[in-house]
Amino acid sequence: MMNRVPFNEALLATVGTPQRATLLDSSPRSRVWRVRLADRRLVIVKQITDDGDTDADAHTRFAREVAGLRLAGRASGPAVAPVVLATDLPSRVMVLEYLEDLGRTDDWMSGYAESLARLHALTGPADAGALPVWSGPTAADAESFLTLARALDVPVPSAVSDELAGLLDRLDPAPHHALLHGDPCPGNDLRTADGVRFVDFERASLGNGLVELAYFRIGFPTCWCAMSVTAAPLTEVEDVYRTTWRGLTGKDVPGDLADACAGWLIQGDALVERAHRGTVDQLARVPVEDFAWGYVSARERLVHRLSVVADMTRAHDHLHAVGRLSSALADRLLARWSNLRPLPTHDTRPW
Repeated sequence: MMNRVPFNEALLATVGTPQRATLLDSSPRSRVWRVRLADRRLVIVKQITDDGDTDADAHTRFAREVAGLRLAGRASGPAVAPVVLATDLPSRVMVLEYLEDLGRTDDWMSGYAESLARLHALTGPADAGALPVWSGPTAADAESFLTLARALDVPVPSAVSDELAGLLDRLDPAPHHALLHGDPCPGNDLRTADGVRFVDFERASLGNGLVELAYFRIGFPTCWCAMSVTAAPLTEVEDVYRTTWRGLTGKDVPGDLADACAGWLIQGDALVERAHRGTVDQLARVPVEDFAWGYVSARERLVHRLSVVADMTRAHDHLHAVGRLSSALADRLLARWSNLRPLPTHDTRPW
């Protein structure tokens, strides 16, 4: 039954008749098939499921992904996403170009960074409203971060509250209109003969591209396979991103990468998978329990992020006190739980 592809008459007329379908691994929020059509072409069929959501919420996720893919389809030169071949709104089905993934390679980050910059540069102010704006940290996240420090008996410098308020203002996505993937994690990037293409645009939004460039430094915060990128490769991929962006837009990348990293640090929901976000204060759990996502624990993710922000803000005009607090928090976590491991390095990417 699960291998029955949900094609209605309109899709059959537009795309063709499915001959064989293979159900692929996907999140609980969707079903995905690789389908061979009667004319021998391969396509990908994706159906957004409710997974406990209301029907309206599932339709919203479907519309968001389709909109993101169609905006990504503007790319000139090598594509950055699969082409949308057909859609059926009532059944929340999209038929996508099949991409042949060349598989794992040790040298994956430069191509990823180039395609990420090309994706981000596809949209501008004229596209306002085409997708939701990026949803970043809130005042409640900032307060949870301060509460975490107090729970661990780490003194909070007096300037931190004002610095966090300023950070939230600077992270306001309103002035920015880059096309954000929303979850640009290993596994959502396919290495094809024409370059890296991104899939799974269910969380696509408009905002500042730096919040996704920050993934390299902050440990891929929305991904189960958190990893650390070391100094020389980190410099290279950030240069590739900035050079690509500048070549496409004629401008430097706007904003401050340290702000983007600090924004990820204070979001407790970035410690857990999507199904658990918005349920409880995840930072409040850290002093009393460690909890795994993938093969990395919440405390291990948090120590990495704290150390990154501490290193980036030693001479920062607007986040110096936040950096000192981050350094003290990292030291306290490591002193209290000495068995915490560093994140795996980028050359141990799981696929």
